[in-house]
Amino acid sequence: MIELDCLRRFIFPELGVRGEWVNLTESWQAAKQFQKSPSIVQHQLGQALAAVTMLSATIKFIGSMILQAQGDGPLRALVAQATHERKIRGLVRGEGYAPSATLAGLFGEGRLVLTIERANADPYQGIVPLAGKNLAAALETYFSQSEQLKTRFWLFANDHHAGGLLLQELPALQHAPADWERIEILANTVTAEELLGLTCTDMLHRLFHEEQVKVFEAEPVKFACVCSRPRIERTLKALGKQELLGILHEQGDIEVGCEFCGAHYGFDPIDVENLWTNDGNRTNDSPTLH
Repeated sequence: MIELDCLRRFIFPELGVRGEWVNLTESWQAAKQFQKSPSIVQHQLGQALAAVTMLSATIKFIGSMILQAQGDGPLRALVAQATHERKIRGLVRGEGYAPSATLAGLFGEGRLVLTIERANADPYQGIVPLAGKNLAAALETYFSQSEQLKTRFWLFANDHHAGGLLLQELPALQHAPADWERIEILANTVTAEELLGLTCTDMLHRLFHEEQVKVFEAEPVKFACVCSRPRIERTLKALGKQELLGILHEQGDIEVGCEFCGAHYGFDPIDVENLWTNDGNRTNDSPTLH
């Protein structure tokens, strides 16, 4: 039986190559239910969520990893986020989606942005052109240009599952280039059916049965949104009191919706006034609707 909603790390201890495998099933269904878009676009989001989940496991940090693909094509933006606890969420924005699964057909000219938001530290951000035949190729370009590490991605998604495979060299270990090339050639034979339908150990055995591979314990992955009323309050306060009063004058109240999870936050005039009094403590708690 396939392992659902988990990430597993593995290593080729004799070759200086590490890897990761991820399956998203219930977490994928939960994340995409709030993104009303054609399957061709949702599958891009699934691939991005698989990728960012694996990327979040490549470094030690407390915070979140954010993958953004932005362009001037029909699909304007794709955002996928994973925390150090493997909690994921994502969204897509655009109109008039093109009937093409290529990056150029969906995004036009664009850029790929990877951001690490860490607790008690400034964010780190890397940006490269959004180039290549698919998201996996664009990510490989990022690592080639920004990190200078040999890194390969295999990303697949359908209506039921999203999954990914990552291979990366370990620069601190001595290894022969032929070792990396052999592992890369074997991994290139993986199919969507294998990656989405097999357990991690079964897939690794099918691909690398003549290699020594050490597989680590599974880490659970789940959909979770980090939106909250205090976060929304801080965002509104940053707009300034006069701006908010103008919105209240025109609309009577302020409604803020979360594009990741569908939650809605309501603010009436008393709520807005309390943003600047008593450190934002509310005397009238407007409801949050999901």
